[in-house]
Amino acid sequence: MKTVAIIAGGKSPEHDVSVISARNIYNALDTSLFHIVVIGIARCGTWYHLPDKALFAEGLDIGNHDTHQLLTIIPFHPKPIRMAADVSRSIDVDVFFPIAHGVYGEDGFLQGVLEYLDRPYVGPGVLGSAVGMDKDVTKLLLQQNGIRVTPWLTYFKGDAIDYTALEQMGYPLFVKPANMGSGVGVEKADNLEELKRAIEQAFTFDIKLLIEKGIKGREVETAVMGNLRPRVTGVGEIVVENGFYTYENKYINSETKVIIPAEGLSEASIALIQQTALKAYRALQLEGMSRVDFFYVSDQEFYLNEVNTLPGFTNISMYPKLWEAAGVGYTALLSELVAIAEERYAMRKELRRER
Repeated sequence: MKTVAIIAGGKSPEHDVSVISARNIYNALDTSLFHIVVIGIARCGTWYHLPDKALFAEGLDIGNHDTHQLLTIIPFHPKPIRMAADVSRSIDVDVFFPIAHGVYGEDGFLQGVLEYLDRPYVGPGVLGSAVGMDKDVTKLLLQQNGIRVTPWLTYFKGDAIDYTALEQMGYPLFVKPANMGSGVGVEKADNLEELKRAIEQAFTFDIKLLIEKGIKGREVETAVMGNLRPRVTGVGEIVVENGFYTYENKYINSETKVIIPAEGLSEASIALIQQTALKAYRALQLEGMSRVDFFYVSDQEFYLNEVNTLPGFTNISMYPKLWEAAGVGYTALLSELVAIAEERYAMRKELRRER
């Protein structure tokens, strides 16, 4: 029986969502195939081993309980995860399942650590994770590959903001930190005063931000899974009753609706969205899994909004729901993602590392 280590928590504002996703994954993993261990990353970034069911404790505060055991890492060692209090004690791990969302979780930082641990891990590698997290770099690469994206301007902290150029794009405008997920720090601006306030807010989350032209269209999504020969699901739709798809509307607002399959799309349009998602997956060098989000205006006009390289696995998350609609249940999906991680690891092990 293989041991899967779920990695949950992290330093990002999406810490709590990560814990919810981890709980769902823990409950759904096939225990006839896998032994499960949990590694919790505290809000300060320190790693802990969480004993059985500690993940489900009410008011979980990773690291602030006497059963949470501090961990240390020995890179490229046969048993790299050790108890800090007694380094002779190790946690044997066959495959890591990182579900630490946001910065330091899905932006390449954690993936780099896992590369040093020399074990398979679920989700894209270092490059794909870093590229997919940075909305500006994502757009540049997609545009380079002929994929339509929403018009945008990028600013770094300290830049002079050209408000004339921004207003020429036309309101509404959306202000986004370049490296945040789950809608954290995203604000809609309908006038200059709101725009200035949104920019100030976004710079509290990142030193780079995007300001995008608002597109009046349906928010549709598809899910991709695999390495060199990825597969794609059908298309689902997010319907937000009030406002736009903020963090609250993703995880708190019960009025947000997930419709699978999306209604009223032609077969040709669905096929084109799927083809575009696969093309983006390759262009951004993604692996393992990703959710790809679009703004759909018409059969002839849709825009790739963003990719999510470690999509949520909460009860209302679109990624597992899309695969379920495609005939791959939650437990089977997790088993397949683990197998895909092992496949990529095996491929890379075959590569030459010497002249």
